[in-house]
Amino acid sequence: MAGKRGGRASAQQGAITLQTLLLLFTGTLLVALLLAAFVTSYGYFRDYVADQLKAHAQDGATATGLSLSNAIDGTDPVASSSLIDAVFDSGQYLMVEYVDHDGAVIAGRTMALRTQVAPEWFLAIAELPLPMAEAEVVRGWSRLGKVRVVSHPGRAYDNLWRITMGLFMGLVVIGGIGLLSLFIMLRWLLRPLKALEAQAHALSQRNFSQRIHMRSTRELNRVTAAMNQMADDLGRLFLGQGKLIQHLRKVNNEDPVTGLASRLAFDQRLKVEVESEEKAAPGVLMLIQLGYFADYSHAYGQQESDELLQEVAGILEAFVSHHVESFAGRRTGAEFAVFLPGASLHDAHGWASALVQELEQRYAALAAPMDTMVWVGLAPARPSETIRELLAAADEALVDAREQGESGVKAADAGDGQHHDMEAWRKIIVDAIRHRNLSMWLQPMVRGEDRQLVHYQVFSRIRTPEGDFRAGLFLPVAERLGLVKDVDRLLVASALDYLREHPGVVLAISLGRGSVADAGFRDDLLSMLDGAGYTARRLWVGVPELAMSYHRNAATALVMALYRSGVPVLVDRFGVGGVPFSYLKNLPFGGMRIDNSFIHELDRHADNRFWLESVIGIARSRGVRVFATGVETAAEYSVLCELGIDGAMGYHLGRPFAADQSSTGE
Repeated sequence: MAGKRGGRASAQQGAITLQTLLLLFTGTLLVALLLAAFVTSYGYFRDYVADQLKAHAQDGATATGLSLSNAIDGTDPVASSSLIDAVFDSGQYLMVEYVDHDGAVIAGRTMALRTQVAPEWFLAIAELPLPMAEAEVVRGWSRLGKVRVVSHPGRAYDNLWRITMGLFMGLVVIGGIGLLSLFIMLRWLLRPLKALEAQAHALSQRNFSQRIHMRSTRELNRVTAAMNQMADDLGRLFLGQGKLIQHLRKVNNEDPVTGLASRLAFDQRLKVEVESEEKAAPGVLMLIQLGYFADYSHAYGQQESDELLQEVAGILEAFVSHHVESFAGRRTGAEFAVFLPGASLHDAHGWASALVQELEQRYAALAAPMDTMVWVGLAPARPSETIRELLAAADEALVDAREQGESGVKAADAGDGQHHDMEAWRKIIVDAIRHRNLSMWLQPMVRGEDRQLVHYQVFSRIRTPEGDFRAGLFLPVAERLGLVKDVDRLLVASALDYLREHPGVVLAISLGRGSVADAGFRDDLLSMLDGAGYTARRLWVGVPELAMSYHRNAATALVMALYRSGVPVLVDRFGVGGVPFSYLKNLPFGGMRIDNSFIHELDRHADNRFWLESVIGIARSRGVRVFATGVETAAEYSVLCELGIDGAMGYHLGRPFAADQSSTGE
């Protein structure tokens, strides 16, 4: 996409501007008119001078002939020669001859052409005609001969040269003043056009704040007013569309009292985490219940009860923000749920105990002097387990916690599939980073019924003696441990190396929240991309939407820096961040990748389909491409094709493969 954008920009820069076109056309017309006037004037003066030469020669011939006929004896060669010399010595003739009837020269003089001012090359260009004038010499009734005279054109050439120089200087001065005046006038009249161009570019970048205040001709004033009105209308339209989509997301996915995920939305996302073949990874489900909530509600009323639930929701949101990739929702009444992807049961038990203490302290402070309890049931997600089975195990653990008679945490049996705890994960990830045991895997992003390749999504895996660990297993833990930036740094370097070796391939990577928030990583990323040159423009960089919520300033700075470098940027895991949709108006994102929780069973989920259709519509109006992830069935992909998705990936469309083992088919 960056290449196409750059091509269009080059084409626009190479095109002639309206001001230049008008200046060339009007200037050429002015110069043509002045040249026509110059040529006409020059021709007139040349003909005038030529006529003067002809008349002068004829007068000289007539006067000399009369003198030889009457005053001087034309039959006397000596007398005739004296007269011819006298006439010639006046310096006004090139030739004066007296010839008899046989053409023999009786007396005559000639001289070379000389000028005082006009240069030689001008004489060759002007080339005045030199007509020969003749007059008869007679004595009585006898014809003695003829006098032939050619006027000297030197003075005529000088006069014509002076006239030509005057005309040329007039042409230069008048033409220069005319062109300068034309340039100044066009520049002043067309000032709004440059402002219109800048405003149009700003609109293409989703910036609706730029306005034009310059005044010019009536027509241009109308155009600028229309553009300002259109910018206002588009700004209001985008804001309205963003609010509509945000409202739809809230209605379909948020609990109206707490703002947490609704039961339906939580179960949908949990189902993807647990049952999806592509996404399924270890984790722990946490069910939380406030004891005696019915008594509290009866004693204090609905408003106080809602405020208590909102207090609990705030504590859970803070808890989730410290455990990356985790998410929370309200089940019913005073029961809540949290899922911790990649967590071990041992670690989750410790976190849950601290959470119980915080919740109980807040609950007791609001309910005093009433009795309060907070119970938590934990259940680890096992391979091939359904969401129903996981919820049942967590609910059973919650019942055990209630039966203790006091606040506390109970965990379901972990079985034989207990996952690594945090310290074990720390060692695995640190060793992988230190020894560069991270392999790069690619998954195709395709478009249309014919599944045309769009790009490859890049994933990382850790190579260990136990086997390869997928990104879904270790990345949530790497985020919690603050190691994700080191993982992403290695992944970016590998992706750029791969692009250098495969010129026809386009890749996409997804950055972690911790990477986006880290200033050192952002500097290293930009340095690596700048060092890669145009190769980096074939690398989509995904910024998670949650980073827009928790690290807005850092994410904004990174997106703008990537855009200035010509690197395409997309919003990753769109839909789960819970941030206002309006950030697309101010940031130059080239694409968005819909979270797979909105794609799972899309063919049977009308609300998600309507929401996705609305998102695609507004994204298209902004020039933003929309991609989908987690496509696992033909029915899901069929719906996406009907909606006009720009690209989709998932196990149904193509499984990941090791970049160093399989061909990309470039």
